[in-house]
Amino acid sequence: MTIELPHAVALEGASNLRDMGGWQMADGRRLRRGVLYRSATLANLTPKDVAAVAALRLRTVVDLRGVAEAERHPSRLPEGAERVALPIEPTVGASLRDLMRREQSTGEDVVALLRQAYLDYGTRFIAAYRGLFELLLEPGRHALLFHCSAGKDRTGLGAALVLTALGATRQTVLEDYAATDRLWRRDYALPPETPKPLGDALYATHPALLEAALEAAIAAHGGSLPVFLEQGLGLDAPRLARLRDLLLE
Repeated sequence: MTIELPHAVALEGASNLRDMGGWQMADGRRLRRGVLYRSATLANLTPKDVAAVAALRLRTVVDLRGVAEAERHPSRLPEGAERVALPIEPTVGASLRDLMRREQSTGEDVVALLRQAYLDYGTRFIAAYRGLFELLLEPGRHALLFHCSAGKDRTGLGAALVLTALGATRQTVLEDYAATDRLWRRDYALPPETPKPLGDALYATHPALLEAALEAAIAAHGGSLPVFLEQGLGLDAPRLARLRDLLLE
């Protein structure tokens, strides 16, 4: 029987929370279950949700949201889970508001804005992702969950970087990314006047943008994946082997 991946955790006040365990790497090993999770915002968890999240035995929750985002919507976490802020500030807000004021704006305009945001995530904000790997290298930090607001873009790139470092194929990386389309309930509210084509583009996943961000991150380090892993993410050969031994089975 084929088990559909990823393994989603059903909640009332949040969506797109999943165990990343189960994905297979090129060397045949799989990501362990119960060690690494990703999600959308945890600000609206119900008491039942908090109990469900507590059952995951999270020790670390990495919040990739910008400082103001996190202050406006603080996470609700179970006891024993430490929140660690590694803020990646949203970069399209003002430009997006301009688009919404222009009647001729299209979904393609939104995608162009998102493309620049993705490129920024993979270059300007790479230090935040390096911080995520520092935490993952500490066994005492597991189980670890990382999230942003929708669990789609900043979190999507974070998951792509983790899977890439662990040795996943690009196809696996993109399968994990695209799962947001069926797991996220689009419960991140847009302004009520948002035109449908713009909203659809904002809510969708964009595999081409994810790939562009990965390629930009690697290109910024000479176009070499091993060099990027070492210089960009702090994963020299011994640390990369340790990470794989910690997270894979």
